[in-house]
Amino acid sequence: MGILEIAEQLRKRSVSPVELTQYCLQRITKLNPLLNAFITVTADSAIAEARQAEQEIGQGNWRGPLHGIPVGLKDLIDTAGVKTTAASALLKDRIPTRDAEVVRKLKAAGVVILGKQNLHEFAYGGSSIISYFGEARNPWNPEHITGGSSGGSAAAVAAGLGFAAIGTDTAGSVREPAAACGIVGLKPTYGRVSVEGVIPLSISLDHVGPLTTTVADAAAVFDAIAESAPKAAPGIAGQQPISTAGTRNLRIGVPRKYFFDDLDSEISAAVEDALTTFKKIVSQVSDIELDVPEDRSLQSAESYEYHAESLTRAPELYDPETLRRIRAGEKYSAGDRARAITELQQERRKIQLTFREVDVLVTPTLPVTPPRIADLKHHPEKLRPAELVLLRNTRPFNVWGLPAISIPCGFTREGLPIGLQIAGPHWSDSTVLAVARAYERVTEWHKNKPSL
Repeated sequence: MGILEIAEQLRKRSVSPVELTQYCLQRITKLNPLLNAFITVTADSAIAEARQAEQEIGQGNWRGPLHGIPVGLKDLIDTAGVKTTAASALLKDRIPTRDAEVVRKLKAAGVVILGKQNLHEFAYGGSSIISYFGEARNPWNPEHITGGSSGGSAAAVAAGLGFAAIGTDTAGSVREPAAACGIVGLKPTYGRVSVEGVIPLSISLDHVGPLTTTVADAAAVFDAIAESAPKAAPGIAGQQPISTAGTRNLRIGVPRKYFFDDLDSEISAAVEDALTTFKKIVSQVSDIELDVPEDRSLQSAESYEYHAESLTRAPELYDPETLRRIRAGEKYSAGDRARAITELQQERRKIQLTFREVDVLVTPTLPVTPPRIADLKHHPEKLRPAELVLLRNTRPFNVWGLPAISIPCGFTREGLPIGLQIAGPHWSDSTVLAVARAYERVTEWHKNKPSL
């Protein structure tokens, strides 16, 4: 069941948060040795939180749909008194003293935190095979990558090791693993969810968002962790959230150039089928052209700036490939970084013009299927090029700062999931969720689960 179905049973006390948490912990015990989705499992505190939720609900103090729901956190997000390692030897013993803002909001909603989940070291990669704690593995086929960098979080949700997870997304690190693992991953509008207390990769591009099994569940988690949207913003003054019913009047833009280039044939077929479905539930589906930014200098410069002191003090504690990636940013000056920020702001203003003619954009989430772990480990020179291809369609939406979601839209002949990406203008998170939910309601892809 999804969060909303379970929440109603929790509220009626036909299911206990303790029973639910024990169920998840049992699955973690059974499946984590295979998937390596969790770095730290906080079983004792999870049971204590579940008992507190059970008591509160029993006393009539139900906080909402997340009350008593077991969730996991990417191990990049600070948790007071619990290790936050970023999957790196550098921070393997680090214990924060304060919760990240997103954790504070989740606790206020009454969630049960199961533990901290595996990722690509310091979030600097799209495969999740570089981690001090070992690679995360895909529940649909453990020989394949989960995607990254929120790979452990996506694997955990897909395998039922929790009902939701919180990941981070700098170039696609929520949406890419969501697509690879056959679940829903939402990257909200830049700034809509606080990154306070989250170890940064690139502060100008970092987003925090939920991974869930359904769009409705993603909306429930988003409601709990999001900051209020501005009442008016440049280019969208007066825009109001719409209901799912309102999707009939929407116009979908399909940017084929760039986003559809060199697509895997099975992905192409699945996405075309999805576009055919959309023609039945929206008013217009039309091709458009976008000028896509491809410069990665800002991410590189900001990553280096954050790590510069640690690189001098203890470079041996980084994986050599992570070290190489971070050091690539050393060549950028303060002036280069300032120019890149100015260009980023220009791109975010310019993309708003696109939404004068269409309401949302639809693309494949990934242009290729997730590679095998062994192939990437045996040929390490292929790792970064493969990741850059996997992240090609998601990265631009971080530059633009637009809300974007990946939802399941099919499977390959080998049984690997295929993802569809939907994006909208700044602060239109509700619209993006509504369009995704409208598609989900008339398809069955999200109901498929891996056989483990």
